[in-house]
Amino acid sequence: MRQSVIVTGGSGFVGSSIAVALAAAGHEVTCLDDLSRRGSEVLLGRVLDHGCTFVHGDVRCRDDFANVRAECDVLVECAAEPSVMAGVGPGATRMVDVNLLGAANCFDFARERGAAVLFISTSRVYPHDQINALRFLEGATRLEYADERDGVSERGVSTTFRLDGRRSLYGATKLSAEYILQEYSEQYGLSSIIDRCGVIAGPWQLGKVDQGVFTHWLVAHHLGRPLTYIGFGGRGLQVRDLLHIDDLVELVLKQIADIPSYHGQVFNAGGSASASLSLVETTALCQELTGHRVDITPDPRNRPGDVMWFITDNGDTETVFDWRPRKGARVTLEDTYSWLCSNAGMTERIFGR
Repeated sequence: MRQSVIVTGGSGFVGSSIAVALAAAGHEVTCLDDLSRRGSEVLLGRVLDHGCTFVHGDVRCRDDFANVRAECDVLVECAAEPSVMAGVGPGATRMVDVNLLGAANCFDFARERGAAVLFISTSRVYPHDQINALRFLEGATRLEYADERDGVSERGVSTTFRLDGRRSLYGATKLSAEYILQEYSEQYGLSSIIDRCGVIAGPWQLGKVDQGVFTHWLVAHHLGRPLTYIGFGGRGLQVRDLLHIDDLVELVLKQIADIPSYHGQVFNAGGSASASLSLVETTALCQELTGHRVDITPDPRNRPGDVMWFITDNGDTETVFDWRPRKGARVTLEDTYSWLCSNAGMTERIFGR
């Protein structure tokens, strides 16, 4: 069924990828973005080339939503400052305003339009202090889970994992936005789904340090730039899973077909244990793909908010939506590297030579 979809943050990596896929599936798509991030002009060209409508607007400004003239059956909320690093230092105020005030404005706009909401949240809502307190075994190239706790297993962290603890300002804003959306769903009968996404990677990700460690690592190898193993002894054994953007898009396409069946339910969406890498393993794979070695400096000092191990247990997401990630870690980085090489002029404008 053709729907009118508004994608906030529609000139970001995730938002533009979702918008393009929705347009290709026959939906009418409008992208709202303030174009404040470097590289967003590149992704704006992408969504326009695929037939999406663009509206310049800032989710922090409620009046900007008045410029959205299209009908709205579904609002896909992607307009967030994208990482823990955004909440460190002087950028914290903007991050709180975008991720919390901006999200609330989006939900209220959806309420006014009678639209369903798909909220792209993050795995960083799970407290890093609780995860770092788990027991791990140190292998040759990675940390391995070796504990027995509710809500976590070798499959990863599930939606039942305890939420009391410290999760960073970034994680706190996203969790708070989840709670606000659930209250909107309860009070106004707003149909909504919340997806807690792990690290997302793939073609069209711009590879800056605050947009995903795996693409950043690959870009650094591609351009011959030095890196640092930060924290947890400086050995690069910390582990994350990664989700190919195509797999996330497939899930979104399944979900928007039936959001009215859900009212604030939470689903995990990550690469799972079968698509996880430590930094050491990522380095080896990047060296293999690019043919380049770069200097990597160990820095044993932990930064606030860093997590030593996170793998996503997708749990109910797989059964409810008949979905599971299909592209593993190698394929994800291969696809990303192929895109970088095919778009050398574009990436040079963003990253330099």
